[in-house]
Amino acid sequence: MPLRLKKGDEAVILSGKDKGKSGKILRVWPEEERVLVEGVNVRKRHQRARRAGTKGSVVEVAMPIHSARVLPKCPRCGKPARVGIAVREDGSKSRVCKKCGGEF
Repeated sequence: MPLRLKKGDEAVILSGKDKGKSGKILRVWPEEERVLVEGVNVRKRHQRARRAGTKGSVVEVAMPIHSARVLPKCPRCGKPARVGIAVREDGSKSRVCKKCGGEF
């Protein structure tokens, strides 16, 4: 199934511990059907000290989630919406909201 999420889209999380949260899509892995959303699915990672004299720390890192748990937020109606493909008269394609018909 084609992945119709793109880097830079505003996305809403549909299920899981971050349900209802939204954020910007930072990276997309179409082969694995996963996306990285800003501020969602955050894990704590222990980071080693890089040089002598510096301390290690615990940093929070956003981890990828499955694309089925994410819907893009329509820029026109502001709601999470399914994405369709519309073909214009000149033959070019664009992504459209299935609720309101607005373009992404």
